Amino acid sequence: MSAIDKAKEIIPRPKIELYSGSYFAACGLGGIIACGPTHTSVTPLDLVKCRRQVDSSLYKSNVGAWKSIYKAEGMHGVFFGWSPTFVGYCFQGGGKYGFYEVFKYLYGDKMFPNANKTAIFLGASASAEFLADIALCPFEAVKIRMQTTLPPFANTMREGWSKIVKEEGYAGLYKGLYPLWGRQIPYTMCKFAFFESTVDAIYTYLGKSKVEYNGLQQTGVSFLGGYIAGVGCATVSHPADVMVSKLNSDRKAGEGAGQAMSRIYSKIGFSGLWNGLPTRIVMIGTLTAFQWLIYDSFKVALGLPTTGGH
Repeated sequence: MSAIDKAKEIIPRPKIELYSGSYFAACGLGGIIACGPTHTSVTPLDLVKCRRQVDSSLYKSNVGAWKSIYKAEGMHGVFFGWSPTFVGYCFQGGGKYGFYEVFKYLYGDKMFPNANKTAIFLGASASAEFLADIALCPFEAVKIRMQTTLPPFANTMREGWSKIVKEEGYAGLYKGLYPLWGRQIPYTMCKFAFFESTVDAIYTYLGKSKVEYNGLQQTGVSFLGGYIAGVGCATVSHPADVMVSKLNSDRKAGEGAGQAMSRIYSKIGFSGLWNGLPTRIVMIGTLTAFQWLIYDSFKVALGLPTTGGH
């Protein structure tokens, strides 16, 4: 054994105390790392999805859309809107994962220790997403305006932010908040509850408790559970996702949210709420799987237990 290996055995590995302020901060940081880069990486899918939600006749297929965009604008066009996506989902990811751990501990261990676990997961994730969306909403507004208008409403995040504030005030950055809550809260409730339940089911199927597997094996379970959860939550939240895109691109000045949604629905009908679903299933399934993989790998690297399973 080398001197370095001996030193590693002698020097205790720094350990973060569970449910301490440092633990919750670490979970928030893990959420930032898990969500910002992953959402940004699928910007090409998100770009085409949003445009097809707003105008289903714009492109015949996703591949055709990317070819058309790349031919006209190059890779910049394919990844158009990446900057508000990155910043917005860093904020959202930190709040979603960090506050989820806070509320799960608060509701499950402190306030309702005998409550049904699924109810705790649902309540904690809903509470976390409610707060996370307040941080996400302005950047989501800028992103959707940039991606769904041709020619683009703005070419950069800064330009888009400035134009919205100048034309509509800061309220313009939050005009999609209610439908964003309507999309994201059910989505996150499904994402976390499905994930926790799926991970428990996987360990039950494998016949061993989580602690009997090493960190790599546990994160593999997190990846599989995350993909299954992603397919479910993408389907549940898709109609609201379409409406968010429509509201940010087609809401008239002075029009209330309810009035705007009623007008839009009368134009697109029930079937229109499902435009782009296959693309979103692929996008969200992949996103969710890699987010849980990254998040739990980060926790393992810090010496913390992975999420879900007992």
